[in-house]
Amino acid sequence: MSNSAAARRLVAFRLGSGRHAVALAAVQRVLAAAAVTPLPAAAPEGVLGVLDVAGQVLPVYAARERFGLPAKPLEPDDQFLLLRTPRRLLALVVDEALGVIECDAAVLDAAALVPGLQRPAGVARLPDGLLLVHDVELLLSPSQEEALVVALEGRT
Repeated sequence: MSNSAAARRLVAFRLGSGRHAVALAAVQRVLAAAAVTPLPAAAPEGVLGVLDVAGQVLPVYAARERFGLPAKPLEPDDQFLLLRTPRRLLALVVDEALGVIECDAAVLDAAALVPGLQRPAGVARLPDGLLLVHDVELLLSPSQEEALVVALEGRT
């Protein structure tokens, strides 16, 4: 995980009692939860379906499942983080967006803390506790990306 100034501007969000974050540069905006159209069974695990945002159809990912937390149904109080990955724009379901934070602390490489750990990409120690920092490039593996393309092409 990079310790550059850009990597320290983060958008924090809550999943259950845990605090997580992604780089501010990857976040396009935050939206209130809305109805999601399910995809065929070929969709990768963790993909809830698709959402129409200003005429653009975006895949919707369950952040809880992606980060190893118990799944829960989409609720009206949930929010979507619109994230730009190297391959696509997507919506990530979070319990609550907490806003932009300036992280002065070093973001420690998670794999250095726990060898073999891919998610989260890093951990930041803040005055009020730890923050798990995720790399949006790691949200989908190449095989999951391919499965998503197949599922999107098969939707009606």
